[in-house]
Amino acid sequence: MIDDRLPLLIEPEQLRQLLPNEDVLLVDLCKPETYAWGHIEGAVHLDYKALLSGIQPASGKLPELAQLAQTLSALGLTQDQSVVAYDDEGGGWACRLLWTLDAIEHRPEGSLLNGGIIAWANEGHPTTTEIPEVSRSDYAISATGAALATKDEIQSRLQDPSVALLDARTPEEYNGIKVRAAKGGHIPGAANLNWTDTMDQQRNYRFLPDPVLHAMLSQRNIDRNNEVIVYCQTHHRSAHSYFMLKHLGFGKVKGYAGSWSEWGNDPDTPVE
Repeated sequence: MIDDRLPLLIEPEQLRQLLPNEDVLLVDLCKPETYAWGHIEGAVHLDYKALLSGIQPASGKLPELAQLAQTLSALGLTQDQSVVAYDDEGGGWACRLLWTLDAIEHRPEGSLLNGGIIAWANEGHPTTTEIPEVSRSDYAISATGAALATKDEIQSRLQDPSVALLDARTPEEYNGIKVRAAKGGHIPGAANLNWTDTMDQQRNYRFLPDPVLHAMLSQRNIDRNNEVIVYCQTHHRSAHSYFMLKHLGFGKVKGYAGSWSEWGNDPDTPVE
């Protein structure tokens, strides 16, 4: 078995030296046309929508666990494999898979290819159009765990000083200028950090350097003593924020899968 302390954030050169390895499942969450154009050898493709319930209004919630187990089984994932995920859009789709694995308490923890296929291809690493053969597994899921936050939990802890809320949407959505639900605005007390502001476009959409990210969070009064709950519209962008916080050493991080599509469409939830 591979060392389960594989770095959470892995660089293309590190991944290239690691592969091929039967203890690592490489999952590509790029657009289908990107995968067809070229992907990392051995990578299996996953449609991002398979990780969502798709049920309105809160379409970003997890699907039924039996359905999710079928999705992971189709990838050939086994209970003891390490997962390395990547995509072609800055990491949001890949991080949603990694958060999902945390939510069902898959171990070892998954890793993100920093910069995804953009960094991989732009920096000269090889791609292929060959589709790998997949041996279907029988992946079982019994329950969800501590990585998943719910609307009721958040409502009950709005006055808890140990809990910080991080909104990964645009400032326009956060401030209620752009309204994508019945109500505009944000969850009371939430700080705003647009997920794209944490990417370095000059370095192939990698995360910004850790000290810069820490400073951005500190400016928003979010530190490692907090339990941090992240959200966006459907827990796509905020999955990226979730992973960022884990990478930075935050020990208590949760993702609110219902996100604003649930909160903003509930007539009984408070809004700022």
